Amino acid sequence: MSWRLSSLLVITILLQLSTTLHAFYLPGIAPVSYCRKGEEIESCRRKASGRYSSSSIHNYLTVNPFCIQSDIPVMVNRLDSSESVIPYEYSSFDFCISNVTTSPVENLGQVLFGERIRPSPYTITFLQNKTCEKVCTKKYDPAKNPKDVAKLKMLEKGIFQNYQNHWIIDNMPVTWCYPVEGGKRYCSTGFPIGCYVGDDGARRKACVLSEKYRGNGEFFVFNHIDIIIAYNDGHNLEASNKKESKAVGARLLSAKVNVQSYDHKSGKIDCTNKKPWSFKGSDDKKSLNLIYTYSVSFHNDNDKMWASRWDYILDSMPHSNIQWFSIINSVVIVLFLSGMVAMVLLRTLHKDIARYNQLDSLEDAQEEFGWKLVHGDVFRPPKRGMLLSVLVGSGTQTFIMTLVTLFFACLGFLSPANRGGLMTCATVLYVCLGCCAGYISARIYKAIGGEKWKTNVLMTAFFIPAVCFAIFFLLNLVMWARRSSAAVPFGTLIALIALWFGVSTPLTFIGAFFGFRKKAIENPVRTNQIPRQIPEQPFFTKPLPCILMGGILPFGCIFIQMFFIMNSIW
Repeated sequence: MSWRLSSLLVITILLQLSTTLHAFYLPGIAPVSYCRKGEEIESCRRKASGRYSSSSIHNYLTVNPFCIQSDIPVMVNRLDSSESVIPYEYSSFDFCISNVTTSPVENLGQVLFGERIRPSPYTITFLQNKTCEKVCTKKYDPAKNPKDVAKLKMLEKGIFQNYQNHWIIDNMPVTWCYPVEGGKRYCSTGFPIGCYVGDDGARRKACVLSEKYRGNGEFFVFNHIDIIIAYNDGHNLEASNKKESKAVGARLLSAKVNVQSYDHKSGKIDCTNKKPWSFKGSDDKKSLNLIYTYSVSFHNDNDKMWASRWDYILDSMPHSNIQWFSIINSVVIVLFLSGMVAMVLLRTLHKDIARYNQLDSLEDAQEEFGWKLVHGDVFRPPKRGMLLSVLVGSGTQTFIMTLVTLFFACLGFLSPANRGGLMTCATVLYVCLGCCAGYISARIYKAIGGEKWKTNVLMTAFFIPAVCFAIFFLLNLVMWARRSSAAVPFGTLIALIALWFGVSTPLTFIGAFFGFRKKAIENPVRTNQIPRQIPEQPFFTKPLPCILMGGILPFGCIFIQMFFIMNSIW
């Protein structure tokens, strides 16, 4: 009766708590509402009064402080290119930078992915349009100042390799949409810093989108940005979307940009000048003045919901057809391999079973042939049992980590709005699953009769992580030398080592302790004392040719999928 009373008490407590709980937001994707400048508190309080009682308005404004926000922050992220593996921080190029020194704190996943989110000098206020607003002026005198030569060379490199800006507004990537074949428009989550025309007069990259970019050996800088922001003010919604209509303030749906190049001569701001600003590369010794400007416009779109504001980016991506092709290709390869192996096994087993059914005497039954010839050697301990157990244990750790990460991603906890959440979750899970690696490795090592259990535990805890960390550290040295944003700071390296030695290693020891305490796994058949002699085999049955022939098809199947997965992540 005591357990029934305890259960009843727990249920009663949960029911009491449920009266005070309403809902929750998934981390990283809570909506932010905006009001006009000067009307933040009154507007939000007035709209909240229709949704909450007077006693809970203060609590609502405390829990949702962003409902009174009128300033829309514009954040800048690293710049990357499809033609280079080296990303750079925004400040690596000579762009306009903000006077604000404080930056958002990146989580572990963002740091490992090389994201460097910084405030920008572009100021946007909700429902306040701007036209040709000046940001800053950059002056270059390469004939007198060697630093200006380096700045122009970096700018030339960024344009030549098509480096892309990545801006963030309302925790959503700023997109650049341009026409593609078939009359469609492709929306990219980055926009170029410029384009160039070759010495032969051929327009390259984004220069093909406009006829004004012409010349010979000219580099054009997109020094003007048109920012178009769409929002939903919560009115005129269908009855099925009443919950959305009760939102406090307006919510942003999209932020798109159009890039232009204007030659503001004599320091005069003129966005009607059709002549673009250009330079002849880092060898150009003329004095240059580059003025950065921007425009902002808002338009209301009550037909779209805040929850589906990412759809237009996903729908415009041309990778969907290729993805379906890769999936079909992978399925065909898997079916082909499975059918081939099944056919060989069935043919071999059919012959052996047919011979077993034709036995006439006991003496014939005692004679071993077919699969019976190897039953006494199947469970013979391998030559490198230590390495086998370590690799299987670490593989189990990685497999469980991948499975749990995908599970949380499918639930929406690792959405794109939660930046760095995927990598953070995978790293933390891998560290915490060290106990699984130690347990599986210990069980396998004990099953094959291993006696060096201390070596097994140490190799499970340090072998695979040490190899991965060594490769990661060497690549990080290259990124440090290239001054890339992908270089992980020294403090983060210390944090990773602390997670390795302080969390993963003790958990591996604990898992190995329980694994070795378990009774050894018994083999279903007895292993012969004397191993059977294996006759000389052809060269294609050697380990290396077998690995190459048996692994090339699975590698092709997995590589295609991993290519699109990594391409989506980065």
